[in-house]
Amino acid sequence: MLNNFEFHSPEFLWLLVLIPLLAVWYFFSRKKDSAQLTIPSIKGFKTKNSILPKLKPLLYVFRLLALSALIVALARPRNVAVSKKTKTNRGIDIVMAIDVSASMLAKDLKPNRLEALKKVAINFVNERPNDRIGIVVYAGESFTQTPITSDKTIVKRTISQIKWGQLDGGTAIGMGLGSAVNRLKESKAKSKVIILLTDGVNNSGFVDPKTATELAKELGIKVYTIGIGTNGMAPFPWAKDPRTGKLSFRNQQVEIDEALLKHIAEETQGRYFRATDNTKLKQIYDEINKLEKTKIEEFKYYNYTEQYRYLVFLAGIFLLLEFLLRNTIFKSFI
Repeated sequence: MLNNFEFHSPEFLWLLVLIPLLAVWYFFSRKKDSAQLTIPSIKGFKTKNSILPKLKPLLYVFRLLALSALIVALARPRNVAVSKKTKTNRGIDIVMAIDVSASMLAKDLKPNRLEALKKVAINFVNERPNDRIGIVVYAGESFTQTPITSDKTIVKRTISQIKWGQLDGGTAIGMGLGSAVNRLKESKAKSKVIILLTDGVNNSGFVDPKTATELAKELGIKVYTIGIGTNGMAPFPWAKDPRTGKLSFRNQQVEIDEALLKHIAEETQGRYFRATDNTKLKQIYDEINKLEKTKIEEFKYYNYTEQYRYLVFLAGIFLLLEFLLRNTIFKSFI
């Protein structure tokens, strides 16, 4: 309740400093407020004790209360009801093209590249409440895991369920990019973005990555490319035990076609990033999040309920009480 309360002109509240000063002034001048008669003795008069003279200062209290109420009324106390309405005037459609080849199980990122990516990608989705997002996965071939949607629950569930082994072996960067472009070609959004992540070189598929890049460029789709993997050697999956299903690992040289990824980004007005560890991967997605901002207009509507009328009414009651008491009960003592 107090969070919605304010004074329109709070500077008038400084006048309340006068109230204690007036009270002090009255205390020292109260004896002069009544007529005095000096006589040598009151032995010949009948006297009767009365409480009324002692209550006479109550009249001045009513006057001070009335003045206080009027001062607060001048400050215009009011309740404010604020309603908000947001309007997204520039939507962004984003497709995340994710490499799910066996090399994404390499352990140079913890616990492996794929699991590290899934965690960061889900956080990225949480930061894009006003955009539509789709998921494309690729290895030796590609397919759309989730079409572009504004339902973030579906997108996050899809990302969490991505796993190795869904597709044939290999790394078809051209097909992954082509599928992502295909998802966006009918989009009516003012901004269309692909985040293409891979940890290898294009060695599979029937779509040339440069052909898919030209198509993205013609459709006005911006592509951010991410090469994931450390520099040098990394523990890659080497073989799978047919009895236990466990993978064995051995160190291999990390090979990422950075020249191709840079070409794709430059041709589409995007940027290329290299994620060599978990921290760098998170920083990359944070940077992309900052680069692609959805413009949102927020409209606020204010409804004011003025409260000063009650204070003016209260001041009137105090003044009326003072007037009535002064001219009735206390008339003999004034």
